[in-house]
Amino acid sequence: MVILETDRLTRCFDDRVAVDAMTLAVEEGEIFGLLGPNGAGKSSTIKMLTTLLPPTSGTARVAGFDVIRQAADVRRNIGYVPQLLSADGELTGCENLLLFAKLYDIPRRERQVRIREALSFVGLLGSADRLVQRYSGGMIRRLEIAQSMLHRPRVLFLDEPAGGLDPLARQAVWDRITQLRGAYHTTILFTTHLMDEADTWCSRVAIMHQGKVAALGAPADLRASLGQADATLDDVFIHYAGSILDSGASYRETARERRVARRLG
Repeated sequence: MVILETDRLTRCFDDRVAVDAMTLAVEEGEIFGLLGPNGAGKSSTIKMLTTLLPPTSGTARVAGFDVIRQAADVRRNIGYVPQLLSADGELTGCENLLLFAKLYDIPRRERQVRIREALSFVGLLGSADRLVQRYSGGMIRRLEIAQSMLHRPRVLFLDEPAGGLDPLARQAVWDRITQLRGAYHTTILFTTHLMDEADTWCSRVAIMHQGKVAALGAPADLRASLGQADATLDDVFIHYAGSILDSGASYRETARERRVARRLG
């Protein structure tokens, strides 16, 4: 069953085309990776699919709802973990989740049960009463996943979920993400620059280049498409997305990424 689909989805900023006529379908229960160099259109795509940015043209449906005409219904059926920190360091883990429970209109009688379940699920029940500013980067990411799943969304969007984390923290975050998929049959769509992460966890990936989908398929199939026995997903990425030396971020994007990495670290 298709749970997310786009038809010629386009977003322009003045005379720059950030996302160029993207047509895509994601099956329910997939872990789907959106790959590409900085400026390829990944974040703009995520923002349109989560109703944060209106398309210039084209259409998109998430969980059966149109992102423009039924934006409120889309938001009720999705969770979103952005690159920038979404947890408040001045609050405890439990207080952060209570705030999100209110924002999601979870009935008062269910809030404490949902919060305990979510904290337990991500392994933070023992740290529920600690200020988030005292959490490690991996703990913060797990808390943000707990926030995003409180209302049990059908689709979870993650923008660079393991960015700035050490390998152990990355593994802990992905353990929770895959458990979430198994427990609730949640569809996961995420962006990443880490090819080993995409190769390990994704059922399929789309590689974006200059706003277009340049390649789409299972990681193993994309590696095989190069006709090299020892091809890696890094090789696939470079083949379809161009030279990585020519795909650097802008000053603002670089500053933002380093700021996030510093806070998570």
